[in-house]
Amino acid sequence: MKHIINVFLALSILFSFSAIGAEGGMTRADYDEYLALFNANDPSFIKFYHPDVVLELNGSEVRGAQGIKDFYANVKKYISEKVEVTTFIRDGDKLAVEIPTTFEVIADWNDSFWGVPLKKGQVLRIVSWGIYDIEDGKFKRIRTARYKMVNDWQFE
Repeated sequence: MKHIINVFLALSILFSFSAIGAEGGMTRADYDEYLALFNANDPSFIKFYHPDVVLELNGSEVRGAQGIKDFYANVKKYISEKVEVTTFIRDGDKLAVEIPTTFEVIADWNDSFWGVPLKKGQVLRIVSWGIYDIEDGKFKRIRTARYKMVNDWQFE
């Protein structure tokens, strides 16, 4: 009887993980693929965005998948951004990540998104939280907040 219960529990766990993946959510593998495309500056990263996505970033909002693509196309003319994941938590249609990020200035940017002129070679390192609402397997709403400054803009 104990063996049957253990088999039942194991099957229940496997079914639960299969149901999570099948419900149109976002798996860790999906998120890792998204980050690989984003870090490589491959514009196809927007395939992970719902058409009506809203990105809340540093007190501003960027709306729509195309709006986010355009925003990052401009930023990435000046900044090389590398995002990593140290924590990945998924609960239904919500995803939370801890994301250490390195920003390196690759071209002078006088009117930068950060509100200060930036010079080629400066580097900023931060750690942020990202909270994503998922709809139809895509990011519908993204909220980010920096919680740790590793180093402010500096030359390395």
